[in-house]
Amino acid sequence: MRRAAASVPPTPIRQNPDAAPPAVSAVRPSSVRRNRRPLRVFATVLVVPAIVGTVAMPAYAFMPAGDLFEPSGVFSFAVAEAQDVDVSADASGAPVSHDAYSVTTKAEIEEAARSAEEEAQAAWAAELASRGAGAYAIYTVKAEGDDYPWWDQIPDDYGGGLSPLRYYYRECVDFVAWRLNRDAGSTGAPWKWDWSNLASGSAYAWADEWVAHGWPTSDVPVVGAVAWFPYNHVAYVQSINGDGTVNIEEYNQNSDHSYHQRTIPAGSALYLYPPT
Repeated sequence: MRRAAASVPPTPIRQNPDAAPPAVSAVRPSSVRRNRRPLRVFATVLVVPAIVGTVAMPAYAFMPAGDLFEPSGVFSFAVAEAQDVDVSADASGAPVSHDAYSVTTKAEIEEAARSAEEEAQAAWAAELASRGAGAYAIYTVKAEGDDYPWWDQIPDDYGGGLSPLRYYYRECVDFVAWRLNRDAGSTGAPWKWDWSNLASGSAYAWADEWVAHGWPTSDVPVVGAVAWFPYNHVAYVQSINGDGTVNIEEYNQNSDHSYHQRTIPAGSALYLYPPT
């Protein structure tokens, strides 16, 4: 009988620490591509329905009053109902009006200006009549002896403006300034004397301004001089009488803006001699 051969244990392989490690075979690219293919398919399955759903389905909006998302159409409908207004039947029958615009013509403007001037003149005439100043107060009639060229202009009290001499129409200072220009041979522009080189619009200041100019003043009257009164008034010396009294011409002596003549004692005024 034959005996079975005794099993011999395998001889362990000694590894040389200095030997190079065994080479590892590289994985082929084809196997990597085969492994990525299922991931692409899976991503496509997820993305495509999402795109289709986004385009096809209605937009969703967050409801401020709730915790859920609901379609925006529902929210819009709720807002529309909240803003619904019942209109009365009376309002529905009201006529529709349209704004209209009109243009004022030049002729209409001129007519309005004429009307305003006529009203001012009428008010002025009524004022004069109430004062009982006599014939000189009638604004439509030029008084005898009055050569003042703006005798019919509206005075400042009723909206009038400045004369060419730059004083207010029909004031005492404007009348006297006119007479001084007339005596100097100046009856039109350019004027020899006006507000800028004669005296101010306040008659009270004329005496001091005469002195400031170096023009003579005296208590002796001369024809053509300015009769100055300390109560804020000036007049023109027209003539001197044999008894020494002085005939003067003036405007607005009694605040009626009209022409007057009167005779005064020589000593009742200071005389500003004609400027040189």
